[in-house]
Amino acid sequence: MSWLPVAGVVALGVVGLLLGSFLNVVIWRVPRGESIVVPPSACPRCGHRIRARDNVPVLSWLLLRARCRDCGAPISGRYPLVELATGLLYVLVLLRLGWSAELPAYLYLASIGVALALIDLDTHRLPDPIVLSAYPVLAVLLTVASWADGDWSALLRALIGGAALWVLYFVLLAVKGGMGFGDVKLAGVLGAGLGWLGWGPLVIGAFAAFLLGGLFGLALIVARRAGGKTKVPFGPWMVLGAAVGVAAGEPLWGAYLDLITVSAGS
Repeated sequence: MSWLPVAGVVALGVVGLLLGSFLNVVIWRVPRGESIVVPPSACPRCGHRIRARDNVPVLSWLLLRARCRDCGAPISGRYPLVELATGLLYVLVLLRLGWSAELPAYLYLASIGVALALIDLDTHRLPDPIVLSAYPVLAVLLTVASWADGDWSALLRALIGGAALWVLYFVLLAVKGGMGFGDVKLAGVLGAGLGWLGWGPLVIGAFAAFLLGGLFGLALIVARRAGGKTKVPFGPWMVLGAAVGVAAGEPLWGAYLDLITVSAGS
C-alpha cells in the first residue's frame, strides 16, 4: 500500500476522532432537549468554557490527566473512548467499502450508531431528532450512491430492507412487547442501510442483533445481575448487529447457503 492510500486512511481516522468529540456533545445534550450548537462546551461542575487546546480528541484528556483544568473535577474516560471508537469505525468502514460513493452513507450510519447506542444505554430512549432525521439523510446519500454506481436495484433493496425490518420490529412490539417504538423506527434505518449492501447483510445483521442481545441477557441472568423481566436496552444490540451485517454479512450468508446446499444434496 502506497503512502497516499495510507495518508487517506489516517486522515479519515482523524476526522472520525474529531466527529467523535462532537458525538460526545450529542450524547449528552440531545436526550436533555438542549442545542448541540450553543452554548459552547463547558465543565458541568464549574461552568468554565472548555478552551480550544483542551478540546483536542483523546490527547487533551491525557494531558489534563482526566481532570478539568479549572476546578479539577474528573472527566469521564468515556469521552476519549467515544472519540477513539468513532475514529476506528471510520477506518474500518473505509477498509470495508473503499473510497466509494456509498462511503458517506455508512460513515453517517456509524456516527449515529455510536450516539444512539450510548444514549439508549444511558436513558433507555432512542431520540426522534436523531432517528427520524436519519430517514431523509440516508435516503439522499443512498440515492446518490445508486446514481453514481448505476445500481438502482440496490436502492430498491434498501427500500424493501427498511420496510421489512420496520414491520418485523413493529409486529414483535405488538405481539411480545419488551421493546420500545424507538427500536421500531431505528429498525427501518438500519434495514435500509443493510439492504442496500445486499440480502445477506440484511438477514445476518437482523439475526445478529437478536443473537447478541439474547446472549447478553442470558449472561446477565446467569450472573444474577438481571431477572427475566429486567428491561435491557436493545438499541445497542441493533447497532452492533448491523455492524456485523455490514462487516461480514455477505460471507456469512454465503457460507450458510453453501451449508444448506450441501445438506440438501447429502
